[in-house]
Amino acid sequence: MQGLFMHPATRLSFVAALGLLGPGAHAASSTPYDIVIRHGQVIDGTGAPGYTADVAIRDGRIAAIGALDDAHAARVIDAHGMVVTPGFIDMLDQSGHALLQDGHAPSKIFQGVTTLVTGEGESVAPLNDRILDEEGAGARPAWRTLKGYFRQLQGKGIAVNFGTYVGAATARAMVVGYGDRQPTADELKQMQAIVAGAMRDGAFGVSTALQYPPATYSTTAELIALAKTAASYGGIYATHMRSEGDGEMAALDETFEIARASHIPVEIFHLKVAGHQNWGNMPAVIARIEAARAQGLDVGADTYAYTAWGNDLASFIPPWAHAGGNARLLERLQDPQSRARIEKDMRTPSDAWSNDWLEVPGPHAVEITSVDDPSLKDLEGQRLDDIARRWHEKPIDTLLDILIKDHAATDVAVFGMAQPDVTLALKQPWMSICDDASAQAPTGPLGQGHPHPRAYAAFARIITRYVRADHALTLPEAIHKMTGLPAQRMHLAHRGTLRKGMWADIAIFDPARLRAPATFEDPKQLAQGMSYVLVNGVPVIAQGRMTPALPGKVLRGPGFKGGDR
Repeated sequence: MQGLFMHPATRLSFVAALGLLGPGAHAASSTPYDIVIRHGQVIDGTGAPGYTADVAIRDGRIAAIGALDDAHAARVIDAHGMVVTPGFIDMLDQSGHALLQDGHAPSKIFQGVTTLVTGEGESVAPLNDRILDEEGAGARPAWRTLKGYFRQLQGKGIAVNFGTYVGAATARAMVVGYGDRQPTADELKQMQAIVAGAMRDGAFGVSTALQYPPATYSTTAELIALAKTAASYGGIYATHMRSEGDGEMAALDETFEIARASHIPVEIFHLKVAGHQNWGNMPAVIARIEAARAQGLDVGADTYAYTAWGNDLASFIPPWAHAGGNARLLERLQDPQSRARIEKDMRTPSDAWSNDWLEVPGPHAVEITSVDDPSLKDLEGQRLDDIARRWHEKPIDTLLDILIKDHAATDVAVFGMAQPDVTLALKQPWMSICDDASAQAPTGPLGQGHPHPRAYAAFARIITRYVRADHALTLPEAIHKMTGLPAQRMHLAHRGTLRKGMWADIAIFDPARLRAPATFEDPKQLAQGMSYVLVNGVPVIAQGRMTPALPGKVLRGPGFKGGDR
C-alpha cells in the first residue's frame, strides 16, 4: 500500500484542514464510544489520499476521527495494516424481492456494500392487479404502494440500506398495460400521478429501461412528462438507454433531451459500448457525455466493469413480438408464420430496435445463467452454441425453443463488450460502480441459478483487478467511485464519506488480501477479505464472518418529508 497514503508528518494538519477532527478528538471522550476503530489507514471517500487515524462511533454515527488513543469504547477494532473506508454504494441493484427472502444479502456485504439503489425501469412498487397478473404471481404481496413495500421491508429487517426509483414502465403497465400504443392525455396524467405518489413515498426519481417492452413503446415526450414530475420533487432520471450498440449516439441524444426539457439530473445505468461492430467507440461516447456536461447538464453514469452483460434471453426478440405481454410472446414463438418473422428480424440489421443477435460475436457469447423450469436446470452455465449442437439445431432455433420451454423466463450473460472500452469508461471521473445484480448466497433461498459473477464480485473486483493488477485506478479513486461519488449523485448527504456526524457505514479490509473468486464457470463464491463491515454503526461482518445483525435502513428520496437519507 506504499504510495497510497499521506506521510504521517502531514496527516494531522490535512485532517484538521478537512474538519474531520471533532472537539476533543485528541483526548478521552467524557462519554464512552460504542466502537473505536484504531490505527487504520482512513480513505475517506472523497478521492483524497489516505491518512492514519482512529474512528469513533456513537449511536450509529461517526463521533470523531483523529488520534483517539485515550478514548474509551465498549468495543475496539484493531485496523492496523488495513484501510478504513466508507461502505460501498451499489448504484444499480436488483434486490427488491430478494431482500424479503433473506435480508442479510451475503453477496453484497461480503464485498463491503452497505447501500443498495434499485428499480431499473420497473420497480417493486407500486403495483396493481394488471402487473401481478402479467407476472403470474402466486401469493399476492401484502403491499400495493411504495410506502407499503418499505413498511414490509423494514419490518422484516435488512442488513443493508435500501433505496429505489419508481419505474416508468411500472407506471405505464399499471395504466396502459403491455400493448404497443401511446397513452391518452388522461392516461399520461394518471402515470404522472403514480410517479408523484411514489416520489412522496420516498422514491429517488424515475427510471427507464428502454430496450425492454413495454418501455420500448414509450416516446420521448412521454418520458419527459414523467421526468418533469420526478424533477418537481427533486428527483433523478436514471436510464438504461434505448440502445447501447448501433443506436447509442441517438440514445444519448434522447437522454440529454429528457434532461434538458425536464431540468433533471441524469444517471446512465451500466454505460457500455455493446456489439462487436461497435468496439472501440467508447471515446466517442465519452466525448458526447462530456459535451453535454459542458453545456450544463448534470449527467453521470455507472458500470460493473465486466465485458459481459446480464439480460433476459427474451431481449433478443424484436419489440413487436412482446406486445401484449409474455403470453402473447409465447403464442407468437409457437406460431410458424410469426416465428419466421421473428427470426428474419433477428437476422436483419435495423435502426428501429437494439438487435442483440447481430451485436454478439456469435452464439458462443451467450451463456444461460438461470432458468425457471426445473427440467431445464442442466442448461445453466452452458453456452448457446453447445446447447444447439446437443439439440441438433441452428443456434437461433435453440434460442427460440429455450424461450418456449422456459416460458420466456430465462436469464443470460452476453459477452458483447471489449475490455479497452470497459476500462476507459471506468476511469472517467463521473463514473460510479454498480453490480446490476440481485443479492445472492451460495446456499438457501438466494442460492438458486447460475448467476453472472458480478453478483458476488463486482465491487471487490474493482480493487483486485483495476487497482491492484491493472493499475487503471488508484485505491482512493476506486473508493471514491464506490462511496463519495454515488452518495453525491443520490443526494445522500449523511453517507458516502468518513466525517464526523455521518452515518457509520464502514468497510475495514486489507486491499492486498481482498479476493474476488467468482467466475462465469463457478460464480457462487463470496468475496474474501472484508474483516469488518458496519452498517449504521453495527457490524454485519465481524472478523470476516457474517453476523445476525439487521441494522439497515430504508432510505427515502427528497420528495419524502422527514425521512432519513
